[in-house]
Amino acid sequence: MSLYRQIDDNKKRTWVILAVFIAFFSLVGYIWGWWYNNSWSGLTLALVFSSFSGLFSYYFSDRVILAISGAKEIEAKRQAPELYRTVENLCLGSGLPLPKIYVLEDSAPNAFATGRDPAHAVICVTTGLLDKLDRAELEGV
Repeated sequence: MSLYRQIDDNKKRTWVILAVFIAFFSLVGYIWGWWYNNSWSGLTLALVFSSFSGLFSYYFSDRVILAISGAKEIEAKRQAPELYRTVENLCLGSGLPLPKIYVLEDSAPNAFATGRDPAHAVICVTTGLLDKLDRAELEGV
């Protein structure tokens, strides 16, 4: 399976999960409304809530995660030049746009990527990872 096929499959799965989430909460809302003799109000409330929360999660979860973690965006190459060059070189080699790069002040070596597509991609690396890995190991992460 090619990388692009896998990406397309993951996007389809995301939308299926979102649809199941909305359908489940709509059913719960309908049953709740039926229990109180007004099934349509329960369904409407559940549909609005689940649609809003699902779409909010899809479009804004990356920002929420970064805000909760306290990560700081690298504004220029001079803040973390080796990390910036490494990400830039990997993106050039793979033909992907340069994602936003964040650094999280934490001694534990860790990293994560988030975003709904390459245009909204974010990479976050902890200072512990930057301190413990050399350039080749950082590329592997």
